[in-house]
Amino acid sequence: MAVIIDRDECTGCGLCVDECPSEALSLDAEGISTVDADACVECGACVDVCPVAAITL
Repeated sequence: MAVIIDRDECTGCGLCVDECPSEALSLDAEGISTVDADACVECGACVDVCPVAAITL
């Protein structure tokens, strides 16, 4: 599995960044969520909190 962020749907709200227990998510220079695949533990917390369903596992 891998976290996939739909850059076209992401609003840059940052909720996923705040929710991530492994600090694998951040906002890039464009204000869009990005994932560090090496740090991600694939827990799904980001998927559950995304208000626009821009993140999938």
